[in-house]
Amino acid sequence: MTSIRISKEFKFETSHILNDYDGLCCNIHGHSYRLLVTVSGTPIADPKDPKNGMVMDFGDLKSIVYHDIVAKYDHSLIVNDNSPEDVKEAMQKSTGRVLFTPYQPTCENMVAEFARIIRDQLPTHIKLCRVRLYETSTSYAEWFSTDNTHEN
Repeated sequence: MTSIRISKEFKFETSHILNDYDGLCCNIHGHSYRLLVTVSGTPIADPKDPKNGMVMDFGDLKSIVYHDIVAKYDHSLIVNDNSPEDVKEAMQKSTGRVLFTPYQPTCENMVAEFARIIRDQLPTHIKLCRVRLYETSTSYAEWFSTDNTHEN
């Protein structure tokens, strides 16, 4: 059987602040993120199956990513949970949508977290191949399954 990759793109707006960063990103700022998710599998070869010919229904992939990432991160402020308490309190007072992460909310850390979230929600016969997160139109971080074979 032939293995096929399919991809779906998502967009969301998010702001973040990089704790103790030595440049302008130590200030609250936002990005128009683009998230590209690629999975692989063997297309269903059962004429009686309504998903015949599909690796995975794009709608099912959309549901996973939208529910677990886009709905959570869109129009939220992401703050490192290791930030000083006064900073965290000020962020909570300034907006109702603050996400505290156990990591510095860089594009690199976010794409790794997104890959874990997506991989954990996929059906067992579908493999997550790549997750690319554009922070700007010209800058992105990328997670590849082949670079992360040690992960479960």
